[in-house]
Amino acid sequence: MTPEDRFPGPEHPDSGPRHQPDLDVLPYGTYYEPEPATGYPGTPYEAETYSGYGGARYLEQHWPADGQDHTVHAPENAPLFSPQDHAGSHQDHAGSHQDHPGYEPTLPDQQSPAHQDHAHQAPGRDDPPTIELGPPLPDPSAPSYPYPAPGPGEPPGPLYVVGDVHGYLEELRAELRHQGLIDAEGHWSAGRSRIWFLGDFTDRGPDGIGVIDLVMQLAAEAAAAGGYCRALMGNHELLFLGAARYGDEPVQSTAGTASFLAAWRLNGGQQHDLDRLEGHHISWLSRLPAIALEDGHLLLHSDTTAYLEYGESIPDVNDAVHSLLADEGVDEWWDCFRRFTKRFAFRGDAGPTAVHELLDTYGGTRIVHGHSPIPYLTGAVHADDGQPPHIPGPYVYADDLAVAMDGGVTMEGRLLVARLPVN
Repeated sequence: MTPEDRFPGPEHPDSGPRHQPDLDVLPYGTYYEPEPATGYPGTPYEAETYSGYGGARYLEQHWPADGQDHTVHAPENAPLFSPQDHAGSHQDHAGSHQDHPGYEPTLPDQQSPAHQDHAHQAPGRDDPPTIELGPPLPDPSAPSYPYPAPGPGEPPGPLYVVGDVHGYLEELRAELRHQGLIDAEGHWSAGRSRIWFLGDFTDRGPDGIGVIDLVMQLAAEAAAAGGYCRALMGNHELLFLGAARYGDEPVQSTAGTASFLAAWRLNGGQQHDLDRLEGHHISWLSRLPAIALEDGHLLLHSDTTAYLEYGESIPDVNDAVHSLLADEGVDEWWDCFRRFTKRFAFRGDAGPTAVHELLDTYGGTRIVHGHSPIPYLTGAVHADDGQPPHIPGPYVYADDLAVAMDGGVTMEGRLLVARLPVN
């Protein structure tokens, strides 16, 4: 078990290097150092795109591209929860805790905070305008292409993936700038390029809401330029939204009573992110897909086979998760969070079999995922020289069937942005 998403005890954000327990590490892979972007490839579009990317479509229809203060309106069936205003500051946790999979945090002895609605409408505007960023959405039964579809004989732009960000906004900007995807002012400069964020925008780092705002901004700007910027729902999105909706409401877990708010704080939740969470953030985050297929790459956040428990197709999985967030109760939400917190399914001798199980069900020829930091997959976290782990690029393993993209930015590693395919 890693300190990521654990329940035995508190994470210590920004506390520097620390000793970690030994892991059952089987480093059967190699590193790949991505090359800087050199322009659009002339390769044909290899496969259809399946994602159920409600969040991206929502942005393309409703998010303003002119930088003005427009209000984002959620559809009628949007989840009706809002962030909470928690009194007091984030309490640092100290000391060691048990480290076993069955342990979960107990409910803190504190009063449940009141829910407040932070979705504000600009004064004097009863119906703020929205900007159309493209033609009407196509018939869902029609073949799916990048939005907007390439012209005759025109290939789509290059495909990029971004690993776990965890609130490290400046590192994200620097890496996107290095890859030529944004300009010096932080605006989209990649034309028809395609980007998928693999989830986990918040927690542990200094500015999770700033990361979300940047991704939402880039989604609108990319769509206007003929490319796109989309994102998957990670387990920390489930945790963050759960903390905002349910707070200290008890959940029944395998190790006793816990709460989303307690788990969120133990896993690096930053109070200033929760204080700044607004209605349009919630609407966007709650519609992110859990799984997607791009150019033969099956994109997941977590290196787990738990996706199979939610459906036998990509639309089924995404619909199941969205329905759960919209209609189900706290225990079902908690169970979903716990399932997508599992990891390391693709490591070791049985790893290729687990990968094939997902590929055979959902399609694609290779899995690309975040969630599990590469230093834990390779054993680099256990170096005795006191130096930060060396992460030259994505980590390819499981008989070259899996690509890990979490460079361990929270542990002095690297925030990874890579162009696919990696070879």
